[in-house]
Amino acid sequence: MTDQDLIERYNYDKFVPDKFMPWMRFGESPNLGEKAPDFPLWHAETQKETSLSEIWSSHLYTVVEFGSFT
Repeated sequence: MTDQDLIERYNYDKFVPDKFMPWMRFGESPNLGEKAPDFPLWHAETQKETSLSEIWSSHLYTVVEFGSFT
């Protein structure tokens, strides 16, 4: 699947189960208290790349919130 295919699948035109259910993979999420997998992040203003592990190693607590404005 290309990046463009993924973007088109994600930006669905109707909020119906057939379109959003493939994205609802809560069973793959870490359990409460379990360390999250590391992944790259970019600062919103500077676009400087960092990673989740760099952030959690610098702070006692780290809250990661994901959302969508589609």
